[in-house]
Amino acid sequence: MSEIPRIISVDDHVVEPPDLWQDRLPAKHRERGPRVERMRVSQTAVGKGGRSAAWREDPDGELADVWLYDDVFFPFVMLYAAAGFDELGQTVTTFDQLHPGAWKQAERLQVMDQNHTEAAICFPNTLPRFCGQTFTEREDKELALACIEAYNDWVIDDWGGGEGHGRLIPVAILPLWDPQLAADEIHRCADKGSHAITFPENPVPLGLPSIHGPERHWDPVFRACEDTETVVCMHIGSSSSMPSTGPDAPFIISSTLTFQNAQGSVLDYIFSGTLERFERLTLAYSEGQVGWLPYVLERADKLWEERSANSFGSWLPNPPSSYIPGRVYGCIFDDETGLRNRDAIGMDQICFETDFPHADSTYPHTKKVLESICAKAGLDDDEIYKLVRGNAIRAFGLERYGITT
Repeated sequence: MSEIPRIISVDDHVVEPPDLWQDRLPAKHRERGPRVERMRVSQTAVGKGGRSAAWREDPDGELADVWLYDDVFFPFVMLYAAAGFDELGQTVTTFDQLHPGAWKQAERLQVMDQNHTEAAICFPNTLPRFCGQTFTEREDKELALACIEAYNDWVIDDWGGGEGHGRLIPVAILPLWDPQLAADEIHRCADKGSHAITFPENPVPLGLPSIHGPERHWDPVFRACEDTETVVCMHIGSSSSMPSTGPDAPFIISSTLTFQNAQGSVLDYIFSGTLERFERLTLAYSEGQVGWLPYVLERADKLWEERSANSFGSWLPNPPSSYIPGRVYGCIFDDETGLRNRDAIGMDQICFETDFPHADSTYPHTKKVLESICAKAGLDDDEIYKLVRGNAIRAFGLERYGITT
């Protein structure tokens, strides 16, 4: 292929602008609603691998823009929008220091043009976290719901509107504490033109019911997604839990093992019967990579065949691997192993992401990265097209935004 097609990234992030909630919340909620204040801060505790665990205001500390919301005190950490920084880590920063493409629409579109990218699926980033779990954790659910609705209105109407329409594809967050409220929000957002939600890869670490069990707690959400042709996107870390080997293990171990969350989630959706019951449900695993998938499916199929007649938990009428084609999409940014095993995975199930503006982003060299991994994996022109944009168009129904080829 003489030219890599323009990219459709299935995992980018938008840094929420400081006035998002103050501009959109009802007056009665603004005082306690999310807002940004600039102050000096220092860490009061350090989490796994040196990651920040708690912060406080400190006149002798570092200057930072801090999200304040109810009981939340959340300084902006450079790692969440590393694009443009030479050094990464837990250093705090301000909006003035961020790459403007992280949170300003016009500048983001310029970045995408420079980075050979036509469109991007846009996840939340800082205050809401990857699936809006910040709002689920708060006690005042009236305020939390108002915050969720305000965010979704902004990401659909402002970020994904105007010049961003068809280029900045919105992903909605949900009131996860109530599956029927969540279903209602899916329908509301679909009516506004958004057909993707971000959902925890595993609800259990968030103190929420699993997708297993006879009560079928999450069925209203999945039914609403089917009815509105909405994709369930699950980003690594959306369960607020990352794999590690011990409390003192460096963060690089968690960063290497992130795919384990996607592994477990795929098996949950298969063996809970969710993909069996909801035959039109589509899942996308953002930043989950795919190199692990062939063996996991091989193992699952063998256990299903050997033990389907007992109480081992494998009652499915069809082999586990049969639920992947056209239903479950893996999202990669540098997974050469996965691409070399594309025949076992299904080339139609692999999408590409740039992850701007995060630390793992391939920006500003995404096109070169793509050319390299495609060449090393020996992809032909048709396979390259599927990886770079074709699979994303089909998975996310991007024809609704005017993207057809």
